[in-house]
Amino acid sequence: MEFQRIRRLLSFTRRAVDDYNMIEEGDRIAVGVSGGKDSLALLCALSDLRRFYPKKFELVAITVAAGFPDMDFAPVKEFCESLKIPYIVKESGIANVVFNIRKESNPCSLCAKMRRGSLHDAAKEAGCNKLALGHHFDDAITTFMLNLFKEGRIGCFSPVTYLSRKDLTMIRPLLYAKEDDIAYFVRGNELPIVKNTCPEDKNTERESMKQFIDGLDRKDKGLKHRIFTAMQKGNVDGFKLP
Repeated sequence: MEFQRIRRLLSFTRRAVDDYNMIEEGDRIAVGVSGGKDSLALLCALSDLRRFYPKKFELVAITVAAGFPDMDFAPVKEFCESLKIPYIVKESGIANVVFNIRKESNPCSLCAKMRRGSLHDAAKEAGCNKLALGHHFDDAITTFMLNLFKEGRIGCFSPVTYLSRKDLTMIRPLLYAKEDDIAYFVRGNELPIVKNTCPEDKNTERESMKQFIDGLDRKDKGLKHRIFTAMQKGNVDGFKLP
């Protein structure tokens, strides 16, 4: 399957993979697919990358279905079949636990933790040694700023993280891709985006911080890149280039 507008996205993906040694020969990589634009763009980029990357690797797409209503992943399954990538949907009752049983005042934190656990388990069950997540350039900056503003600490997710308890390595190949790059790619291809029906979607501290940073970057061009460069120079959670 040929994708339109993928050259720029693929370039960012390969650079991140090479810079942080994300992929080794013989890796079996689970791709966390939520159905959103970021995870589907990641799946496309890795699917294209495997055609010519010198280190051969396999892909498996995995969705953790939290149990929110009216989220149909059948089109994602068909899409994965067209890419010749195995697709696994792991059903869960996460939505019921978070909203009905626990009635969390801050549901996003517990939901994310439970989804991560389910995704890790599903990746291991599928025989994968690595898990690729769709966090991109803007996500990294937003996470860094949230930790700074809300918790008073310097920190972010890592480009590569080894989970010793699961013997699983998490990688983030879209680390250099900006959200605008991903949106441009998505607009040029008919990807099976699944609308998130979670009642908290777009109503979070993360979304507010993202809008705040976007506003600052519009007033002071290059701010995001300077923050990202500072994270690399300061080696924030493994961001320093090897």
